[in-house]
Amino acid sequence: MDILWIKTSPIIKSIFSNYVWSIPNHEKKVFLTFDDGPIPEITDWVLDQLKVYNYKATFFCIGNNIEKHPEVFNKLIEEGHAIGNHTFNHFKGWNTPNKTYFKEVELCEVEIQKSSIVNLKSKLFRPPYGKIKPSQSRRLRKLGYKIIMWDVLSADYKKENSKEKCLENVLKNVESGSIIVFHDSIKAFPNLEYVLPKTLQFLSENGYQCEIIR
Repeated sequence: MDILWIKTSPIIKSIFSNYVWSIPNHEKKVFLTFDDGPIPEITDWVLDQLKVYNYKATFFCIGNNIEKHPEVFNKLIEEGHAIGNHTFNHFKGWNTPNKTYFKEVELCEVEIQKSSIVNLKSKLFRPPYGKIKPSQSRRLRKLGYKIIMWDVLSADYKKENSKEKCLENVLKNVESGSIIVFHDSIKAFPNLEYVLPKTLQFLSENGYQCEIIR
């Protein structure tokens, strides 16, 4: 069974210090991230929710979804959100030969760069499932990627989690600098539909800003 880090401990952050787990600041800035899109209607709904508060987020996109839904992908960029690479087919690094894994990243990058938005450069990468071999990480970082992990995991994609539990995961653990993970996916949407509006309201009422990862 995979161990879930709902709130990533300082020990883990220290051991894997080459990864970005949080972005400390004194301005109550947090960093919302969404994995596995773009998905028509679901990603569009997320954008509408963010627009209510004028919040920006970072979307870690699967190349196969970008290829199938370029109009939704371009909308993300046009509305001022940041884009990250999440491989082409959502392969788990631990179970994937390096050559195959690097090809997955490359194929996703090709789809990202096809965007009609001029000068789009994406050098953010989140490994699917948060699983990546040290050799894979070293290679990607040499290529200029920042490996973006998380400080707070909503666990919205787990069907056994109630929507109330997913919300609690976020609200009990968020703090200035947190990178928070949601999923704009079909599987996660029943939880996300409940959790995201309440999270955004909480952040707004408590003076948090939501910005992109750079």
